[in-house]
Amino acid sequence: MIGNKIHKFAQQLWPMNRSITGEGVRETLTNISKHLPKLEIKSIPSGSKVFDWIIPEEWKVEEAYITTPNGERICDFSKNNLHLVGYSIPFEGNISLEELKKHLYTIPDKPNAIPYVTSYYEKIWGFCLTQNQFDTLEDGIYKIVIKSTLFKGVLNYGEILIKGKSNKEIFLSTYICHPSMANNELSGPTVLTFIVKWLQEFREKEYSYRIIFIPETIGSIAYLSLHQKIMRKNIFAGFNVTCVGDERAYSYIPSRNGKTISDLIAKHVLKWIEPNFIKYNWLDRGSDERQYCAPGIDLPIASILRSKYGSYPEYHTSLDNLEQVVTPKGLDGGYWAIRKAIEAIEKNKKYQVTVLCEPQMSKRGLYPKLSKNKLKKKTRLMMDFISLCDGKTSLLDIAEILNLPIWDLYEIVNELQNHNLICIND
Repeated sequence: MIGNKIHKFAQQLWPMNRSITGEGVRETLTNISKHLPKLEIKSIPSGSKVFDWIIPEEWKVEEAYITTPNGERICDFSKNNLHLVGYSIPFEGNISLEELKKHLYTIPDKPNAIPYVTSYYEKIWGFCLTQNQFDTLEDGIYKIVIKSTLFKGVLNYGEILIKGKSNKEIFLSTYICHPSMANNELSGPTVLTFIVKWLQEFREKEYSYRIIFIPETIGSIAYLSLHQKIMRKNIFAGFNVTCVGDERAYSYIPSRNGKTISDLIAKHVLKWIEPNFIKYNWLDRGSDERQYCAPGIDLPIASILRSKYGSYPEYHTSLDNLEQVVTPKGLDGGYWAIRKAIEAIEKNKKYQVTVLCEPQMSKRGLYPKLSKNKLKKKTRLMMDFISLCDGKTSLLDIAEILNLPIWDLYEIVNELQNHNLICIND
């Protein structure tokens, strides 16, 4: 399974302290570039205006922890980077338990989980811990150490452009801004890394590809502010890649339009991979598809997922891990769902039969000499396919009419093209 390789890569990226800026993002991009040497790591300075937003200051953490009255060190950032509220400002001092509790975050109904909490645009400090640990805290004075800095730096993202025969683009995007969470974070960039590796080896690409690894929300807004004109001109299909690593479900989130080729392909692929896939609507959106499909941007971007963000109990906690939640098998399924969707878009042409009436199949060796059921079935399918090749009906539409997965028709297309019985109608 390709999922084993993807899972191993996710384990390598796991300990890095990713946020919307900082060294963890750069380290993650550098590791991705070892698989994708053509990946360009770019930066946008803090303070840059991107539509209605401003690129924030860069955040760096040297160390952070709490020392209890009995000398025990807890909430140690070096042990689990979810312990520190994202973008916490520096603070060092001794405070009472009553005061400390104002800066502590737990999930009472998940007593063994460390929550994921951030405050990118309001300057606060805080720690996250399990409810079980919180319940053991005793009265007394606690020493707080947060050695962090906020400074004029950069927001980093990775971009790779792959040229195809056409200038029309398929857009693929994922985010790299969450620390130590598996399905909600690492499944996306790791699966997309291996999708891009395949794309680079896939020779006869009809379309060009625009692929980005970005911090969520601020990254997509920033990227759109720089490239939205060319994106709106060239992009005709694409997917936001996130939450593609568990084994519990397959899911689909539509574009705002809901009827783009991305939507049609996503639903077709998932129908044949898992007939009981979960179909969400636009109001269930929550990741960067919000920006790509925003009014005035209107890109045809849908999402193919396993368990959607917010729908599984470990979401945004330390329980979203690479053992119980994200597995090689789950990643393998996410990889193949997206790869099949891309292949389907590449092959979704309109074919025109080149002869009038039915072609004589026997003289081309396409009609079985022996009346075996398997051969008859294939010949019948081939003739049904030819009967629909009117130059107006797409391969996806034909697959739907024949009630078959589109990939079951690829071999038939190749065989008929080799005998010059069909041609692409541009």
